[in-house]
Amino acid sequence: MDILRLDIPTRMETERLLLRSYVAGDAHWYYLMSQKNKPHLARYESGNAVMAINSERDTQAVLRGFTAGWKSYTAFFMGAFRKDTRAFAAQIYIGADNWDLPEFELGYFADSEHVGQGYVTEAARAALRFCFEHLGAYRVCLKCDDTNQRSFAVAERCGMIREGHLRENKKRADGSISGTLLYGLLRNEFLAYE
Repeated sequence: MDILRLDIPTRMETERLLLRSYVAGDAHWYYLMSQKNKPHLARYESGNAVMAINSERDTQAVLRGFTAGWKSYTAFFMGAFRKDTRAFAAQIYIGADNWDLPEFELGYFADSEHVGQGYVTEAARAALRFCFEHLGAYRVCLKCDDTNQRSFAVAERCGMIREGHLRENKKRADGSISGTLLYGLLRNEFLAYE
């Protein structure tokens, strides 16, 4: 696949959301969002870039990294914003695991004020369309903590298939141990599900 010939949009819309790539002008609100969401993300997202942000300077570096990921076709980070209020509702991550297949990894988190309102599921479905329709994905995978019921419920609502369970394979920041659930969705399954 010639990835340089792909027409990859930086904006998408769903019924309630506008998804878009981040830009340098997002630094101030992204910093505020990161500080507000750290307690919410600490249990399951300790490695998330948001957790390393302690200043607007840190935020600018994170956003530069997001931009570099888009330019190099290695990672696609998008904010999902409510159309009615323009409020940040969720973040989507799409990582290029293997361009030869091609396979991508999906990740997401909900803003603490938007948990349980269906925004992550709506954004994740848009991200799957993005993967299969714009990136030419053959396969999309997802990994989540085996105790994060909200995360694996989103995967299952999006038609992803549980493919495995790595038991007690990681230690959380609080010292507790948990496992990882593995999900996947193939192109033909996505087409049948849509």
